[in-house]
Amino acid sequence: MKIQKKPVIDLGCCNQCEVCIDLAPHAFKMIEAGYVDVLPLDSYEDDEDILEAVKNCPQDCISWE
Repeated sequence: MKIQKKPVIDLGCCNQCEVCIDLAPHAFKMIEAGYVDVLPLDSYEDDEDILEAVKNCPQDCISWE
């Protein structure tokens, strides 16, 4: 069985620019508390939109867990 990786946002360096939400709205969402959260999905790492969001984060605060 393959272990699925999941994107994780370092909230300490996230400036809420919402690039990740623009690129992968099915995976990232701004929640009412004022920070970006990762939405539950069956798989993340084969999704091109999510890979683009991780790559294009201007603060480099999205990593893989």
